[in-house]
Amino acid sequence: MRDSPTPRREQSWLERLGLGRPELRAWAMYDWANSVFMTIILLVYPIYFTRVAGADLAPVVATARIAFATAISMTLIAVLSPILGAMADHAGIKKKMLAVFLGFGAAATAALYFVGRGQWLLGAVLFVIGNIGVTGTIVFYESLLPHIAAHDEVDRVSMAGYALGYLGGGLLLIVALVAIQKPALFGIPDAREAMRISFVATAVWWVVFSIPLFRTVPEPPRSAGEAGQAERGLVAAAFARLGRTLRELRHYRHAFLFLVAFLLYNDGVNTIIRMASPYGTEIGIAEGSLIAAFVLVQFVGIPFSFLFGAIADRIGAKRAIFISLATYLVIAVWGFYMKTAFQFFVLAFLVGMVQGGAQGLSRSLFATLIPRQKSSEFFAFFSVFEKFAGIFGPAIFGFMAMATGSSRNAILSLIVFFVVGGALLAFVDVAAGQRAAREAEAGIAAG
Repeated sequence: MRDSPTPRREQSWLERLGLGRPELRAWAMYDWANSVFMTIILLVYPIYFTRVAGADLAPVVATARIAFATAISMTLIAVLSPILGAMADHAGIKKKMLAVFLGFGAAATAALYFVGRGQWLLGAVLFVIGNIGVTGTIVFYESLLPHIAAHDEVDRVSMAGYALGYLGGGLLLIVALVAIQKPALFGIPDAREAMRISFVATAVWWVVFSIPLFRTVPEPPRSAGEAGQAERGLVAAAFARLGRTLRELRHYRHAFLFLVAFLLYNDGVNTIIRMASPYGTEIGIAEGSLIAAFVLVQFVGIPFSFLFGAIADRIGAKRAIFISLATYLVIAVWGFYMKTAFQFFVLAFLVGMVQGGAQGLSRSLFATLIPRQKSSEFFAFFSVFEKFAGIFGPAIFGFMAMATGSSRNAILSLIVFFVVGGALLAFVDVAAGQRAAREAEAGIAAG
């Protein structure tokens, strides 16, 4: 016992970052893999859709149709993910389910290359399929976290994934933007072709960098109770298990309270992310500055994601999330007074500082409040709350903008999400929630 502190003192830099073991590095690499969808398909493709696939439509109609496609895909995955999560937990097929969603999501993403002028319906359908694919994989990906990371390292591991995601998504985005603006440098005939090639590159990147997860991260075993059950239809078993989970939520009061708090404050986070570009355009920020600011967010997020992991390791994830939410209050006030491109870059820097902290630590904190044997279905609920945390904020933003005639008042109204969400988070007793989760794990393991 005398030598027990030695490993702590001799931790490698990878261990301090939360990447000390092969399975942790392989898991975090999936953030690197899928984040290119978030940057290329959610930033570049809407431009292509409006200018090419929807070229024969009025601009406002084309914008509305890509917005409807986004809403449809998010609604479908929000409804399906709890059922799919229960199926994955019951049958012990988290990685297989991830592979299925990865397969059709990447195929749809690559097929965007074939969307031509006027083919808005094809472009919208493929976009919906790709969105469902990437969002579905994240449910199963995140559910693997509590199985590979110890409680004292889960925050660092989660934030390492976010940091790699920022880096991977940012690198391919930079290459794509250079290719779009200077296609001749890459031997590409024009910007339109560069956009189409970027969709294929996104699919290839996504698949190739997912391989470490499938090769290295072990499939969590089924619990003794599940393995001992008589075989029955997987879907029927999933619905039965989902029903049990809904009834058992009263035993995980702090996990549920955390989900409600997360729904509120993450709605504010997502609204700032989604409305930054149109708000910046409205106040006169040039398109080049807007794109450069988005890239800045990606790369500022890398070191600060690791930093928030270290902060959480010292003071706890809950307190670190409070730091992030306090910064978002400053961001909302700064956005209200913002007028120049320089001020917009300051806003982007602040968002890059805390975006990963708010979302990545929420993921890791939730992972400690649930029993590992039910991780897929609980993270499916997490996914539902995460998807719905993008509906109320934009709606209130739009209502405030119309009612007051200015988006400045709208962005200031987002303060309520951070204040109320933070207030609810204050009532989450992390220690009690973790005890309930560990007791449930022991009961499930005993059969």
